Amino acid sequence: MSWITDALLAAVCGGLVAIFGKIGVQGVDSITATMVRSLIMAATLVVVALFNGKMSFAGISGRTLLFIVLAGLSGAASWVFYFRALQSGPVSRIAPIDRLSVVVAIVLSIVLLGERPSAVALAGAALVVAGTLVLVFAP
Repeated sequence: MSWITDALLAAVCGGLVAIFGKIGVQGVDSITATMVRSLIMAATLVVVALFNGKMSFAGISGRTLLFIVLAGLSGAASWVFYFRALQSGPVSRIAPIDRLSVVVAIVLSIVLLGERPSAVALAGAALVVAGTLVLVFAP
């Protein structure tokens, strides 16, 4: 599979997370919902890793492990806030705001990684922001 196919499948699955999450979080504490979701994800990933023979931690450096842990902590925080938002707000507005993570990632890739996106890519990021504003504040 190509990265484009993987990205499109990720987008579809991400959209399903928003819908299933909104339905599932009603009447449940958002942290409990996030914990259950995380446990299901962890169990699923262990099965996938075992099935694909990828359950090896050999060769993971301390630095790599540190950044994997930081990514996990960032993801957990994102899910806690996302599920809390779903408890009280509309998916049609929460999902676009959540996807501003694309713009945050681009900005951080410039500041922290020294990446230099093209002018067209930066214009695309600006359009993401503009589109989000339209989706969130449309009557």
